[in-house]
Amino acid sequence: MNVVDSSAWLEDLCDTERADLFAEAIEKPAELVVPSICLYEVGKKVSREFGEDAAAQIYALMSMGTVVDLDASLAMDAAAHHLPLADSIIYETALRYRAVLWTQDAHFDGLSNVKYFSK
Repeated sequence: MNVVDSSAWLEDLCDTERADLFAEAIEKPAELVVPSICLYEVGKKVSREFGEDAAAQIYALMSMGTVVDLDASLAMDAAAHHLPLADSIIYETALRYRAVLWTQDAHFDGLSNVKYFSK
């Protein structure tokens, strides 16, 4: 199982030079776990920069994976991580699903079950 951080989704969706780093995880939707906060972060940025139609298409693509909603239990467990809010939720989701977290966010560097690509 794989979790892809919001910034990594954006690299892939915008087909940047770094997109290939995350394609392996994104191109296997049956193995993809998508924290709902990633839907929010990616959707907000895409909507702002490319419009609501583009955001709807991205939502449909991301929803091909297993979308995990934030509930009280996940929120409480995420609070134990010394990470920013969204990162805590994303990391805890990865831990719960025994998934590898794919990211380029330095907050995750050195944590277990993280595939980190420095910028």
